[in-house]
Amino acid sequence: MTADPRAALDRLVAALEAHHNAIAGRRSDDDPAVDDAYDVLADAFEVYDEAVLQSYGEVLPFALVEDDDEDEHEDEHDDFDDEDDDHDFEEPAFRAD
Repeated sequence: MTADPRAALDRLVAALEAHHNAIAGRRSDDDPAVDDAYDVLADAFEVYDEAVLQSYGEVLPFALVEDDDEDEHEDEHDDFDDEDDDHDFEEPAFRAD
């Protein structure tokens, strides 16, 4: 069953507001309210994304990033940084005339 795009948008906006309130009122680094708000926001986004696609044939200009992908990208970035550390670059020589 496809969700009504307008109702899905209203739910997404409410989830964004709830997420903002959760992070603004965070009580610790591991505040479960922030994690819960994140999950609700991600779910609301997916429902809205699907509703817009099914109803209008449109896609949104962004997508959710999976946690596994984030770890992979961090590893790739770390590898790139390590490669830069292995190179010795010489300062260019300047001559004063």
